[in-house]
Amino acid sequence: MNSKYAPLLESFTFKNGVQIKNRIVMAPMTNWSSNPDGTVTEAEVNYYARRSGGVGMVITACTYVTANGKGFHGEFGGDRDELIPSLQKLATGIKNQGAKAILQIFHGGRQVPPELIPNGDVVSASSVPAEGLGKPVPRELSNQEIESIIHDFGEATRRAIEAGYDGVEIHGANGYLIQQFFSPHSNRREDRWGGSLEKRLTFPLAVVDEVKRVAAEHSNGSFIVGYRFSPEEPETPGITMADTFVLLDELAKKNLDYLHVSLQDFWSTPRRGVDDTRSRIELIQERVGDKVPVIGVGSIYTPDEALKASQTGLPLIALGRELIIDPDWVQKIAEGKETEINTEINKENQHQLVIPDPLWQAIIHTPGWFPGVN
Repeated sequence: MNSKYAPLLESFTFKNGVQIKNRIVMAPMTNWSSNPDGTVTEAEVNYYARRSGGVGMVITACTYVTANGKGFHGEFGGDRDELIPSLQKLATGIKNQGAKAILQIFHGGRQVPPELIPNGDVVSASSVPAEGLGKPVPRELSNQEIESIIHDFGEATRRAIEAGYDGVEIHGANGYLIQQFFSPHSNRREDRWGGSLEKRLTFPLAVVDEVKRVAAEHSNGSFIVGYRFSPEEPETPGITMADTFVLLDELAKKNLDYLHVSLQDFWSTPRRGVDDTRSRIELIQERVGDKVPVIGVGSIYTPDEALKASQTGLPLIALGRELIIDPDWVQKIAEGKETEINTEINKENQHQLVIPDPLWQAIIHTPGWFPGVN
């Protein structure tokens, strides 16, 4: 191994005592490859297992906690107990390769395709559609429904524990329901769940509290709970970096095991809300990095890019598309073969890369989404 990359391969221990073997995490990525009933497919399990041999931790694609929260065709579910064996298959496939398995849990809110949910009943914090043509106008959730969804996040956490996962990641990013409550664009309520910035925090923090409560009750104290967030929104009104600092300050009080920034570009800079030219990641690390470990992500492909990212002080770096392109990324660094790492997708290599058909079709038909696809 080239010693300059040694920092990427050092083990990391969370506050709860759980250790992962290195600093590289597989980022959560939708793969559209589950069965219509919400169970995982063999192809999906094999895809994850193929990428779990090198990284320290794998965060799965999001799984819906409530039937009306299903956000994608081919998404696997965690909303009912009969799905525990399905969830277990995936956890086992990941853990058998030596990585920790983290189940990402979410509700799609106003982003769900109406045809995927019972009665096409799209819900959100308020009756405000997402921006874009043809987006459904969601129904505003009642107080009772909100409490029920919070409970559902807890129940999905219990199922994750029973299925053998090492932790859950609460998906508060990418414009889904938790973010919809925090956002001034999607949350126009004037009750306990919205109005002021502090009230818009009520739902996200209640979900965290419920997940933490269930984890404490049903696990042995070594269950990881993380939270993913998007630092800004393009909409007006929308979440700004200043808003996100308030969110981070509150999350830092919750004794979470990590925070995970959702970014397309690791080095992207703030849009508004702060007068600072440094990257969002650096500002976030400065704000809360001494209180809770931060995972950074965003278009990192080469070992040098990962090393540069880690030099911001972030303890963990997540790779997304690069682990689809080269499942042996970590192993090649460990073996001193970093020059053999592939950073462009090979269109002839679907079977060697163990990529399920729905994901493969998305890759090869989306110009610019993957390096080498044009």
